[in-house]
Amino acid sequence: MSRIPDVLVVGAGVVGAAVAWALARDGHSVEVVDESFPAGGTTAAGMGHIVVMDDSAAQFALTSYSRRLLDEHESELPSSCEFDRCGTLWIARNDADLDAARGKLDYYAKRGVGAQLLDARQLAEAEPGLAGEFAGGLRVPGDAVVYPPGLAAWMLDRARASGARVRTGERIDAIDERGATSGGTRIPAGMVVNVAGAAAARLTPGLALVPRKGHLAITDRHPGLCRHQLVELGYLASAHTMAGESVAFNLQPRITGQVLIGSSRELVGWDPSINRAILRRMLERAVTFVPALALASVIRVWTGFRPATPDKLPLIGPWDEARRVWLATGHEGLGITMALGTAHILADLIAGRNPQIDPLPFAPGRKAALVGA
Repeated sequence: MSRIPDVLVVGAGVVGAAVAWALARDGHSVEVVDESFPAGGTTAAGMGHIVVMDDSAAQFALTSYSRRLLDEHESELPSSCEFDRCGTLWIARNDADLDAARGKLDYYAKRGVGAQLLDARQLAEAEPGLAGEFAGGLRVPGDAVVYPPGLAAWMLDRARASGARVRTGERIDAIDERGATSGGTRIPAGMVVNVAGAAAARLTPGLALVPRKGHLAITDRHPGLCRHQLVELGYLASAHTMAGESVAFNLQPRITGQVLIGSSRELVGWDPSINRAILRRMLERAVTFVPALALASVIRVWTGFRPATPDKLPLIGPWDEARRVWLATGHEGLGITMALGTAHILADLIAGRNPQIDPLPFAPGRKAALVGA
């Protein structure tokens, strides 16, 4: 008879892979199960930014902590991760945006995150492909981009090297404090971690967690079209509006010479179809920032679902009083950035250690995380 694992990790995306790695490294016997293949769900819907964000103190704490953790492994990352420390350049369209950039600069500086304010001339020198009417920007050189499936695969390999087992092609129908069921078959475990991304609410009823659809587009090879990850400063307002559709400019250079274009957000349930009107808006907005994009050919467009919470913070921690069902989901578009930090927090909580950052803002039982709150 096979041994019952200490921990069953449901979901083999980048967060699930990081959680499995952290727990296996702690000495737990870990089994990972996924209904499709590693990184085939929410992770595939991410742009792959490793970015410090400051929408809230808790978000800053987790994104900066996670970025530091990945920095420690940078030299170990294989080429399949396509890691590129290109930095993020936040674009200020006008003086109001530039004031917001100054506020970000001050916030980052007080907390030890390097950044530089650029005026209009410096912005043009940093990114010659930008249109010429912008007021300036904020450069965060420590940020990076990765290929999300490559990063997830590397973390899963590290988990396997620490003893974890991975099962794919098995849809989990239900989880409880004694394990999970799949197609009527019982999968017993000492505890369960729900890392099912946008599908997590199906397995843990009661969560105020919804699938938020996004479009991504990638071009053919156009090396030099942009040097940094480019984001408009208005992105934050767009990203954190939970009503209706939204589009904001976000452009990433890939080490393949291609350019990844985002971003859009919709609340349409589980409809995966391409919304051609919102895709057109997304591409047209990108061209207003980088006119040469009009000459590039988009070779692929896809949609995906990201798990969104009302207060824009993930759910990390125990779900039940017995601490046998745990959650690590709700990261929406920041799962790639937050994966390692999430895994370390969860591993510390399970082991009874004090996490390096305050876990309370991410507690699954907080009011904003519960349906009907």
